[in-house]
Amino acid sequence: MSIAIIINPISGGARPDVARARAQVALAVVHAQGDPAEVFVTEGVGHARELTKAAVRRGARLVMAWGGDGTINEVASALIFGEVPLGIIPAGSGNGLARELGVHSRPERAIADALAAEPRPMDVGEIDGRFFVNVAGIGLDAHVASRFSGARRRGFVGYAGLTARALATYVPSHYRITSGGAQREVRAVLISIANSAQFGNGARIAPGALVDDGVLDLVVIEERSRIATLCHLPRLFNGTVQRIPGCTLRRIREATIEAGQPMTFHVDGEPVQGGTRVRARVHPGALRVAVKSFGIRN
Repeated sequence: MSIAIIINPISGGARPDVARARAQVALAVVHAQGDPAEVFVTEGVGHARELTKAAVRRGARLVMAWGGDGTINEVASALIFGEVPLGIIPAGSGNGLARELGVHSRPERAIADALAAEPRPMDVGEIDGRFFVNVAGIGLDAHVASRFSGARRRGFVGYAGLTARALATYVPSHYRITSGGAQREVRAVLISIANSAQFGNGARIAPGALVDDGVLDLVVIEERSRIATLCHLPRLFNGTVQRIPGCTLRRIREATIEAGQPMTFHVDGEPVQGGTRVRARVHPGALRVAVKSFGIRN
């Protein structure tokens, strides 16, 4: 049974010609462990999902995603509810899930750790029929994700620049949120539905979220004033997001979000155009992951 490594050649703003170097590294590490390996390079959106399905049909015992959260999402989406585990080689702009799971930043070490790990179950979120393993969201972060998907400048610098511009111009919308029999009306800057604690790059949108606790963390930030929002943004990086004025955080198993106009949402940073009503829910333990540990515990 082989190990499949699926490489996104442009993740994290890399040049497409890095694919060959990444493939050589992956093959060398896997072969050193005495395992047969297959390496595949993605050619566009959705390709990683198809490559994963094909690898599973051929009998792969482990599928590794070498890329950012979007690549990981595609590979994971094809492995959910199955027995083949996911390995992660982080190479994205934020690497939110990889950071939260304690995956090593060096590719050689990440591959070796995944090969040696005992796979463990983790939760998966779903919103409007789309799976996510890290964070889904509506509002400002979805707006930025939509702009970033078509941006010429990739990587963290490009993402940070888009976020800064969006903060100056974004207009919050009104939403109706229903969960656990309770309903509330909000004018929110963002609504995040988090499986793990962070967006990436250390920005922790849901401090205390765990990927194996059977629930999702619903984070709503209502805008009291744009200046207040901007002044409190550093709280994303020190674990005190709940102290931002207008922020509420609760753990949920399902939620319905409605708006007066069609909503753009994102799943693990990839934008999706939805309708005026979306439903989110958790699938406890639906994905097996090959990592040494689940990293940060709060």
